[in-house]
Amino acid sequence: MTRSTAEGAQGPVTPARIAGRPAAPAAIVGESAALVALRRAVEVVAATRASVLVTGETGTGKGLVARHVHALSGLHPLVHVDCASLAPSVIESELFGHERGAFTGAGERRIGRLERAAGGTLFLDEIADIEPQLQAKLLRVLQDRAFERVGGGETLAFRARIVAATNRDLGREIEAGRFRADLYYRLQVVELHVPPLRARPSDLPLLTRELASRLGVGPELRDDFHERLARHDWPGNVRELANLVERLAVAKPSGPWEARDLDRWWRGPRRASDCEAGPPRGRSKQRFEERERAALEELLAAHRWNVSAAARSLGISRGALRGRLRRLGL
Repeated sequence: MTRSTAEGAQGPVTPARIAGRPAAPAAIVGESAALVALRRAVEVVAATRASVLVTGETGTGKGLVARHVHALSGLHPLVHVDCASLAPSVIESELFGHERGAFTGAGERRIGRLERAAGGTLFLDEIADIEPQLQAKLLRVLQDRAFERVGGGETLAFRARIVAATNRDLGREIEAGRFRADLYYRLQVVELHVPPLRARPSDLPLLTRELASRLGVGPELRDDFHERLARHDWPGNVRELANLVERLAVAKPSGPWEARDLDRWWRGPRRASDCEAGPPRGRSKQRFEERERAALEELLAAHRWNVSAAARSLGISRGALRGRLRRLGL
């Protein structure tokens, strides 16, 4: 699923536009059993006002699922908060708003996103990135359905439904003391898990055609092309597939797509799992790191050591790839 079916095909979710209803989200594309079950679960939960936690790896389409829950609910508006992109020093003000003079630089009252969400949906993307102190304040919002602006004394009612998303294992985050268990239970009234692309290879042809059609191309997909796609591990999930389809649409807008068309980006027999952040079970850490280092060196060489381009080819952020390179001494 991507932002044509998942998060990367249509660009990042923007903060909600209060005036005018948002356009309907792209379809949740896939006919695998996991995707059919997910679509049904979305329809069921959308009819309620229960809090929803959307989980899944980066690039699987958590934002798309959140937007579908909102679109089917009939609520309005949708207000999006990207918790990972907001600095700890500003996120409280962004969420709760502030009164004039609440802190240095607060020259006027600001309406926060809790208030802007009104009776609609508040989408908290990458909820695990919120600092523990702010987690406690958010818990109070969920428990009491009330909040105050920063520097204010007026208690305001919170009427929106919360949909949160994360690519982290919140159970492990709780064990490590980085996430509050009580907040987790408040958020996880209903959990929707978005499966990784490697777990549903049967959806690859349908997804590829859908993504290509959104770019105005309709290539024939040869059998060897399908087979090569199915052998890939897709560490960037549908976001990575969307990136690949866009490249192919530019390089070969007409004519069939074949396995050899992928050789420009996928060199040699290595699978994408060789570039993943953690070792598969049953492999020694040293052996895995050697393979990961070799795969990343090959990838970077193919992109002339342009880290941004290499990160895009994997469907991950530049910062995430730099973290791997630092860890491996590259």
